[in-house]
Parts: sequence; C-alpha cells; structure tokens
Amino acid sequence: MVRGLYTAYTGMINQQKRLDTVTNNLANATTTGFKREGVTSKSFDQMLTYKLKDLSVPYLAEGIGSMSLGVKIGENYTDYSQGSLKETGNTYDLALSGQGFFAISFTDKAGNESVKYTRDGEFTMDADGFLRTLEGDYVQGEGGNIMIPTDTTQVSIQANGDIYADGEYVDTIRIVDFEDYNYIEKYGENLYDIVDGATETESTAQVMQGYLEMSNINVVKEMVEMITISREYESNQKLIQTADEMLEKSVNQIGRV
Repeated sequence: MVRGLYTAYTGMINQQKRLDTVTNNLANATTTGFKREGVTSKSFDQMLTYKLKDLSVPYLAEGIGSMSLGVKIGENYTDYSQGSLKETGNTYDLALSGQGFFAISFTDKAGNESVKYTRDGEFTMDADGFLRTLEGDYVQGEGGNIMIPTDTTQVSIQANGDIYADGEYVDTIRIVDFEDYNYIEKYGENLYDIVDGATETESTAQVMQGYLEMSNINVVKEMVEMITISREYESNQKLIQTADEMLEKSVNQIGRV
C-alpha cells in the first residue's frame, strides 16, 4: 500500500509537468515562429527505483535497485516542424519555408553580445536604416548588421535572402541551419541558442517576403491533451485516497485485533 502511494505520487508529478508544457504551448499558440514543446515519460519497465529528495548525491533520481516505484519524465523535446505561413504584405515581414533560422545579434541586460537564432521574422527598420527584431536586436546579414538606406523607396528581398534597395544590392540575410537540433536549446520566449557540439550547415530554406510563419501549435489537439492529463491526474489522486483509507483501516481496525 505504501508503495502504491509512491506510484500514484510519481504519476501526479508527471501529469503536472505535462500540464505545464501544454499550457505553455497554448499560451504561445499565436506567437510568430513558436515551436511546440512536448515531454516523454519513462514507464514502469524502463526505469529503476530512484531516491526522492536525497541530498547526499547530486542527482535526485539516482537508481538504487531493480524495483520500480512509478513513472517519471523522460525528456523535454521541441517539434521543429514547419508552421503555416500567413500573408501580411509588410515589407519587413519574413518567413522561412524549410529548415533554418534567422541569425540575430542579441544583447543581454549586462550588455554582452552574442548570436541567437529565431524563426520569428517579424522585423522592422529603425531610424538609422538597421533591420531589427521587435525587441530591438539586430538582424544579421553576411556582412554583419543589415542596414538599408533610409531614403529607399522600394525594398525587395529574394528567396535566397538577397536584399535589394531600389534595385541596388545591399546584403544577404544570414540563414543558418544545424546538423543536429539536439545541440540547440530555447533561449527566452522565441530565440534559440547553441550548446557545445553544435555544427552549422547551409540552409536550403527560402525567404518569403510579406509572410510570417505562425506557430505549429494545434489548439484542438492541445486542449484534448489537457483534458486527458486532467483525467489521469484525478485517477492518481483517487488511488492515493484509496490507499490512505486502506492504511487507516489497517491501523485502526486490524491493528486492534
């Protein structure tokens, strides 16, 4: 019975983490370029018994035997599949059709600059002619920060990323892809950062001027997932209540005999 309490406890914790992921997906259903996140679970026959809140070791889930006490989160993952393209007609709204990322010169609160990556192509031109994200970070071209002459009357961006201002070549948008997406991680709401081992490759994505890539979230599917999680959480909750009642009877009734 006590083992059943731990089994139900791990099930409830697992559902809570799944729910956090689903609610984050729903909150970003309208975020440009957002990619769906998901979690996997390790089932009974895929894991060993593990310690809970054991401060004697650096890991809270260290295996200690061959007996399983329940389920736990396996890993978080990101679905990088293409989102739908929405036509806006705006000159500096860009979408990528295919695999790849826009390179962004990001400056943190401490003033440190680094290159981040994004699928969000909702850009704007500032008073000095620099192409920026809505957060104010510079969009990178092959020659560095992209700057378009402020007196330009017509800007044309080709599928390969070449930028022309009134027919004159300005720069080429830097589009980067990676050999293995396991070496990139989310940074903030809609940016990505690389980790050690990431290998850049040439992107074959095409730039679509006047379009934005929507998130790849299926709201109906996420809502169904949320309902499923709620039902599974309630089931584990009832299991704990049942085990608690059985323990109470064992102590107060059987223990008197």
